[in-house]
Amino acid sequence: MLFASQPFLLVFLPVVLGLYYAVAASRAARQGVVIGASLVFYGLWDWRFVPFLLGLTGFNQMMAMAWGRSRWRGWLWGGVVCNLLVLFGFKYMDWVVGGVLHALGWAHAPWPVILPLGLSFFVFQKISYLVDLGRGQARVYRLADFVEFVTFFPQLVAGPIVRHNELIPQFDASPRNGHMWANLGQGGLLVLVGLGKKAGLADTLGGICAPVFAAAASGHAPGLAAAWLAAVAYMLQIYFDFSGYSDMAIGMALMMGIRLPFNFNAPYAAGSIRDFWRRWHMTLSRFLRDYLYIPLGGNRCAPARQAFNVVVTMALAGVWHGAGWTFMLWGVLHGVALAVAHAWDRAGLRINRVAGHVLTLLFVLLTWVVFRADSLPAAGRMLAGMAGMGGGGAPGRHPFVLGLAAVVALVGPASQQVVLERVRPAPWLAVGAGIAFVLLVFLIGGRPPEPFIYFQF
Repeated sequence: MLFASQPFLLVFLPVVLGLYYAVAASRAARQGVVIGASLVFYGLWDWRFVPFLLGLTGFNQMMAMAWGRSRWRGWLWGGVVCNLLVLFGFKYMDWVVGGVLHALGWAHAPWPVILPLGLSFFVFQKISYLVDLGRGQARVYRLADFVEFVTFFPQLVAGPIVRHNELIPQFDASPRNGHMWANLGQGGLLVLVGLGKKAGLADTLGGICAPVFAAAASGHAPGLAAAWLAAVAYMLQIYFDFSGYSDMAIGMALMMGIRLPFNFNAPYAAGSIRDFWRRWHMTLSRFLRDYLYIPLGGNRCAPARQAFNVVVTMALAGVWHGAGWTFMLWGVLHGVALAVAHAWDRAGLRINRVAGHVLTLLFVLLTWVVFRADSLPAAGRMLAGMAGMGGGGAPGRHPFVLGLAAVVALVGPASQQVVLERVRPAPWLAVGAGIAFVLLVFLIGGRPPEPFIYFQF
């Protein structure tokens, strides 16, 4: 079931909120509603993976409980390794086997593996929990609390990547409190903003860039205008698609009295590549920092080793997005850029803010082309087209939505800041939001549903 769908917005979410508030006085009843609703939500995508989700969650809880009784760290390391093996088996095994067979000159038919929805996200949650237990930064939770944490439907399939200590303690508080109406109003407005980003901007931008990338995948080099238009459209699409999901997730959780961490902070306003990664997919960035980059040595080592640490971290971040050379190259490029930025800062060099912003946007734009392309040759054809090697081509139509999306993305500010810090209740706002919601519901009902981009990761 998609957030941006009529059944979810008009049936599932109102029913769940109604039940949740109806039993608000009972912690156990609220927990039952959340777990039950989350499993239904996940099962409506593919019921076959509900036992898998529960089984993996139960396994991690068993590892945590075994560690709690014996304090033998082998239980925790065993849990981490098993989580990684599950992720590798579903997501990367076919790619690795295919690469090996191709190198040997043998044919390989891709395996019909169906990736469980949200696998990368909830595996990362489990790993962070086990690692924090070993660091003394977590306690062994009750099974029901741990299941509620993992399955909490607003963030289950595409984040934000929430840590146990950010979410589980909040489940104890009743949503019926002095902040209830503010939470419902602000949360509902965030859901509306996210829906507008997804249905009003991202899906339309996808229609602009998809045909050009598809043509590049089939061997056709796009013209200069088409290539640049597609690249800019995808750069905006992926931002509005994923930040729209994050807004909706954060908003729905807030409507239930629960605050999730922010995930985007106007990343295309960044003045450097380091600033970009402080603003883009912030919960993934901090996960990589705390559980990979710092354990590798972080910046507490020689410059060459720090550069190695950041390149490895970002290469793995790229592969986390998918099994393919394009994802790995995207990660390596960002890792190299971050290493250069660190060296630049150590040398005491400075760059004009405007120039830094332009260079950052250009680098991010070009690397998004690699990220989006179906293969390295397809990425090469897109980049060649952007260099004018495919001819100039007609300028084509530049839809109003492209200009609007560019202004919103570049000017900012972050939607969470606007809704939670700047907007004040007003009758005109309620009326406008209601009209916008109705229009968006009609819009998503009049065309085939478009899954969020990060569902595939």
